[in-house]
Amino acid sequence: MRAYLSYFKLRFITHLQYRAAAWAGIATQVFFGFVYIMVYIAFYESGSASLPMELPQLITYIWLNQALLSLVNLFYKDQELFSLVKTGNIVYELARPKNLYFMWYFKIIGERLSKVVLRAIPFIIFLIFLPEPYKISLPASTGHFILFLSTMTAGTLLMTSIIALYPIITMHTLNEKGVVGIIISISDIFSGLVVPIPFFPKFLQTISKCMPFQYVSDLPFRIYVGNIGIEQGIEGLLIQLIWIIILMLLGYILMQKSLKKVVVQGG
Repeated sequence: MRAYLSYFKLRFITHLQYRAAAWAGIATQVFFGFVYIMVYIAFYESGSASLPMELPQLITYIWLNQALLSLVNLFYKDQELFSLVKTGNIVYELARPKNLYFMWYFKIIGERLSKVVLRAIPFIIFLIFLPEPYKISLPASTGHFILFLSTMTAGTLLMTSIIALYPIITMHTLNEKGVVGIIISISDIFSGLVVPIPFFPKFLQTISKCMPFQYVSDLPFRIYVGNIGIEQGIEGLLIQLIWIIILMLLGYILMQKSLKKVVVQGG
């Protein structure tokens, strides 16, 4: 375990150096946050009845999505891992006496956490001082906040479990633009990053519950704003843990089988 934590620490410290990229990311996320919010404000002011979320809840949901984007977006591709597979440099990874799946898992989570540390803190401080109705709201209650932290932690592990599958799939396809691209497109829709899940038609909400994507971000954010109660949130946390176990086992097994038939590319 100490060796895997070293991989995590190395990736974490390395990506803390990219401060200029972090500030650029914050500016981009602020811009898109305001665009989304202004669209929804116009939608709410149009007089539409029986909306699934209150406007302050929705605004906070959008800001959480933007502030924690590095922890919840599933369209992330670790180009270093893809390069290892496509160039043949994966042989250097195999030379290390450690499990390749867990090496990659800890590398991914280290990079993602470093990005959120650089961006989230200044981003949230900025949001606190915004005027109404753009200001981010406090958690619905102390219980909701504790459950939010728990589900956000589980969501981070779930996110990493999904992303760790991308380079493994690429070991078979030798190109990440096919199957991986399809997974990313589906995850964008069903994770709530584009449109919050409560705004989906009922049949799509039912479909989303059968996928792991909404449990990465939609669940913890709706718990934070109080759109999901404590009891339902605990049920969601259990589902998150089940998905983490399933996907980690799937990733581990696929990795072991892939290594038996790995094709070393490059020259």
